[in-house]
Amino acid sequence: MDFVRLVPNVYYRDINDGLKLFIDCLEFKIGHQELKSENPFCVIEKNGLQFYLFQHEELARQHNPEFRLHTNTIDEVYKNISSSFPEYLHPNLNKVTLRPWGAKEFAFRDSQVCIIIQQW
Repeated sequence: MDFVRLVPNVYYRDINDGLKLFIDCLEFKIGHQELKSENPFCVIEKNGLQFYLFQHEELARQHNPEFRLHTNTIDEVYKNISSSFPEYLHPNLNKVTLRPWGAKEFAFRDSQVCIIIQQW
């Protein structure tokens, strides 16, 4: 078996929350969108990464995903997010912290998703 990419589905009560986090904060781009459809969704992309964002009330209540994004520039990423979107910083990991397992990490979240930025 040969797999080339993992593309998670992320469900929001209001897809605009996800667009603010992924497009405005993390600077992903929309690759495909059907935002004005009865069941809004879009594909967002950046540097070979993809997420599918869906607006779906029931599934959003059942799923609160957490993702890790690895970087080689954690201090730069932290500076950008903390200065532009400080309200997203997770209260339990709101600064770049060296973790016991040797990685530097910080976390942020919106109403649905928690993202941990990690640098080994």
